[in-house]
Amino acid sequence: MKQKMTQLNEIKLVGITCRTNNSLEMDPETAQIGTTLQKYFSENLAAKLTNRKNPGTTYCVYTEYESDVTGDYTYFIGEEVNSLEALPEGMFALTIPTQNYTKFTTKAGSMPMVCISAWQEIWAMSPQDLGGQRAYAADFEIYDNRAVDPRKTILDIYIGLKE
Repeated sequence: MKQKMTQLNEIKLVGITCRTNNSLEMDPETAQIGTTLQKYFSENLAAKLTNRKNPGTTYCVYTEYESDVTGDYTYFIGEEVNSLEALPEGMFALTIPTQNYTKFTTKAGSMPMVCISAWQEIWAMSPQDLGGQRAYAADFEIYDNRAVDPRKTILDIYIGLKE
């Protein structure tokens, strides 16, 4: 994976959420992320968004962490918008604050393994390898035109760092 330090300004998103943790996600009986993804795409929820900034670019955000990789967090899937006005029914606004990140870009791979492998590699990193201490405020994946083919997906993962 390629790794680069960067800072991003505030990002406004609209989408849907679930509350989960990594332990629940390891068991197909209790995993919620897949169900949330399926709902988002099968109901074509992106088409219901107004003020879409980059139609077709999907953000999957991990936020509202209870503690660290072992605790509960909110999983969010949606798109960046220019304005948080007029939210569609059943959808939520999320604002990611301006923050420093380590950006990882994966090699092309099949979904979901390319994503799972990337996260396993990130979780195994020390703060020195990562470029700093994780902030546990908002970490996210971006799925853009490089993720159209699920057999050759390339994604960017942003890990928020403490100041």
